[in-house]
Amino acid sequence: MIPPPPQQATRSSSWYRSIKSTTRSGLRVERATGAPLAALRGALGVAIALFGALAVSTPAIATSAALGAQLAGMATFQRSYRPRAWLALATALGLSLSTFVGYVVSPWPPLFLAVLALWAFGAGMAWVGGQTAGILASMTVTVMLVIVTLPTTVLEAAQHAAVIAGGGAIQALLVVVWPVNRWGAHREALAEACASMADYARRLRHDPFAPFDPDPLMVAREAAQVTPGQARNRPSELTGVRSLVERMRPALAALADPRVGAAEEGRERDRARELLAAAAEILDMAARSIRTGKPAPIPEHAYRALALPDDGPVLSGIAKHTALRLIGLLAEIHDALDAQDDEAQPRYLPRPGLRELVPHTARAIRRNWTWSSPVLRHAVRTAVVVTLAEGVGRVLPFGHSYWAAMTAMMVMRPDFSQTYSRGVARLVGTVVGVGVASAVMVAAKPAPWVCGLLAVCAVGFAYLTIRSGYMALSTLITLYIVFLLSMDGLVLSHTVEQRVSMTLVGGALALAAYAIWPTWQTLRLPDRLAEHIAAAGRYAAATLHAYGEPSAASRRAMREALLDLRGARAAMIATDASAASEPVRHRGLRPSQVADARAAVAAISRAAMLIEAHTPTATAPVPGALSFATTVRAALTGAADAVRDGEPAQLSGVEPAYADWSAANDGTPPELLRDASILTEAIGGLEDALG
Repeated sequence: MIPPPPQQATRSSSWYRSIKSTTRSGLRVERATGAPLAALRGALGVAIALFGALAVSTPAIATSAALGAQLAGMATFQRSYRPRAWLALATALGLSLSTFVGYVVSPWPPLFLAVLALWAFGAGMAWVGGQTAGILASMTVTVMLVIVTLPTTVLEAAQHAAVIAGGGAIQALLVVVWPVNRWGAHREALAEACASMADYARRLRHDPFAPFDPDPLMVAREAAQVTPGQARNRPSELTGVRSLVERMRPALAALADPRVGAAEEGRERDRARELLAAAAEILDMAARSIRTGKPAPIPEHAYRALALPDDGPVLSGIAKHTALRLIGLLAEIHDALDAQDDEAQPRYLPRPGLRELVPHTARAIRRNWTWSSPVLRHAVRTAVVVTLAEGVGRVLPFGHSYWAAMTAMMVMRPDFSQTYSRGVARLVGTVVGVGVASAVMVAAKPAPWVCGLLAVCAVGFAYLTIRSGYMALSTLITLYIVFLLSMDGLVLSHTVEQRVSMTLVGGALALAAYAIWPTWQTLRLPDRLAEHIAAAGRYAAATLHAYGEPSAASRRAMREALLDLRGARAAMIATDASAASEPVRHRGLRPSQVADARAAVAAISRAAMLIEAHTPTATAPVPGALSFATTVRAALTGAADAVRDGEPAQLSGVEPAYADWSAANDGTPPELLRDASILTEAIGGLEDALG
């Protein structure tokens, strides 16, 4: 049974509310700046390409060189853990190819529109590789639209393509010879994971059931995926710590939970709080050490807190075992940061290289080659809108139709909220940028060299404020393009009204396309929630399986199930956040029901994590654990199917299975039965939420 479609809002207030919120989001300007040295390096690369080409050739060639350098420089600021030089070179090659192909077919308008549609479709499909791939692919379409107006022969088109690649090569070379905080993104990701775990430990001192956000751990894992070349040069403080921090979370939660750890009041609780505070300080030390690359001293009182009290151990039983595991992990983190011997590097998480990236991308495209894929629908929508914008721009008497198509290409994103927020920001930023730049050009009539200097200043500020919001970035990039094209007199021949009109046409087409043919994230809520429930079931079953069949393979399967659960949770949160800004509501799932279900799945995950925290490294198989694991997995898989089908979930079989297991008295450890009881209660909460 296919989930029912979202209910279209019967009142205009829903659309008004959504557009109002996305407009505010698009027009927001953050007080944030990027790395000044990186911005200076990017502006220097543009200046070298621009003035070098201007000194030996025409302003048109200099324009192409500067655009290649500018867009390749933008690639180095994208959120990616690949080498920045590689990003710049890959972007430059894509820009060069699209420029040459676009010019070769430009004498035949129908053929050019067909090629443009194909290029825009490919840029839309590039989103299967993530946001960075989608943005970089969009750049190749925009440069095709701009550069085809400059050359007059195929030979000149080849020259323009070559200087575009040269501009990107200059940026790549600057990244190599002038590295700015080379491992900064990787350091920040790992340090943030340590800091978030420290914050979690502090909150557990006062709230034993404090929620935990696994997103920093997911980002740190992504940052730890490096190529073999990166692994050979990776700083020692970035190796070996992440896995220890991830293993610490179950120990922290189990120690703080009064049901399975330290008692709720008394000396045990005081001792648990002391250990949690020491763990937080050591993790903060680790975060500082990773960020700076220099050892950070651990306070003496944190060392004393980890030592055995003078009057003997306070904790007992499973709480004592958990505390010892926590102390051991903290010691390993300290040793890993102190170790300077790189002769035996730990194994690293592999990131696909260039050769592996091609089949990897091909598999991703095959997975998304279905009409139910939002990426495929986005690619088709983008191709239609960009081609239509170019065609309409050519029919209208304003000239320079690429302003409309370029605006549509840069605005469109795979979901409603980003498209509308960026659309408004792009329209406002372009209007402001065109107005200011045109006023300067009309009033001062600067020479080509002065226009180039103004363009370099604009792009430098764009790099510096790239994190401040899309409206500020759009304004500065518009200033850059206008000053750049003015070197060859391509902009002075058109009025401000004409250029603004073409921008409004492109933006209006993009926004109208998403209103007429949207990809509502609301429709995906049942699938995302079902995937989250099923992933929680696999993780819970894997932790129980580790008791039923203790082995390295079962522990590895438990780890993989946890990673899948984190990914499903992140996808659920992202979809829920996007759906909240849409002007439609799903008929099958109420917002309160989604919130209750998410809370119940979080409780299931926490109960499974407690089981993981108490999993022994070597022991005899526990009777009944495998049978109960099968029951839990089957029940939660059935609940996931029920959510997809829009039916009430039936989870009543878990409680009788647990009752039979606990009544068997077959030597099952008491702590496992206690953890399984918490898991059974959490599964019952999910049934109530989905009933």
